[in-house]
Amino acid sequence: MRTVHSLKELRSILRAYRQQDKTIALVPTMGNLHEGHISLVRKASEAADIVVTSIFVNPMQFGANEDLDSYPRTLAEDQDKLAPAGNTLIFAPPVSEIYPEGLANQTKVVVPEVSEGHCGASRPGHFEGVATVVTMLFNMIQPDIAFFGEKDFQQLAVIRKMTRDLMMPIEIIGAPTVREDDGLAKSSRNGYLSDEERAIAPVVYKTLTHAAEQLKAGNNDFAALEHEARDTLSEAGLRPDYFNIVNSLTLKPAAEADTELTLLVAAFLGTTRLIDNLSVTR
Repeated sequence: MRTVHSLKELRSILRAYRQQDKTIALVPTMGNLHEGHISLVRKASEAADIVVTSIFVNPMQFGANEDLDSYPRTLAEDQDKLAPAGNTLIFAPPVSEIYPEGLANQTKVVVPEVSEGHCGASRPGHFEGVATVVTMLFNMIQPDIAFFGEKDFQQLAVIRKMTRDLMMPIEIIGAPTVREDDGLAKSSRNGYLSDEERAIAPVVYKTLTHAAEQLKAGNNDFAALEHEARDTLSEAGLRPDYFNIVNSLTLKPAAEADTELTLLVAAFLGTTRLIDNLSVTR
């Protein structure tokens, strides 16, 4: 496994692989890797000859008061985790390599509709930053396949639409959320939780599963279910950002006739923002 930091070196290495007709998979990350990321790398290694994991804390997707400066940079630990997982190449560029003219002068990619609402409403500009950097990674690496976790459900929808609309010849694979034994979705930001907060955090998944069971039982009072879920989170000590029941494809508010539904949740526990989702077929 090799680690490269420059686009020139990256393209030189990948050019040699392509000349050998090797298929290439990409796993985009911001580092501070956990088992969810590693599971994506394992899946990628089963699907392609070459696996590239990008590690880049993308400043464009962070808001003014978010955790860009404090976000953990753990390249050495990430390298130790990736080597045995079947990874071939780590691309870990500095910000100057990705945005040589700065963020203000950078061309941006905007994905309409699916970027709106939910995390898009709570974090203005976030998905513009995600779509822009992923487009750049796709152009730099030119993978045949790219893997993303379903925990970031709206992000995955944005990437799928962007890839489809821009006619990129890349297969997008979404992988199921990896969870702790108590149901908490694995996330790099879980490390921000205190011991007391960590004990409370599983209520997010429990609230999702309770609402999902109600939907499967035929409850169509979506507004009441959303209200009940927000109350449950508040009573447990969280500060709900949103709890929305949506059409799984459009991410628009669910209609009674919809058969594929997704429950989307974001809530603050202390200063940590937790997100999760659960999909239901009725």
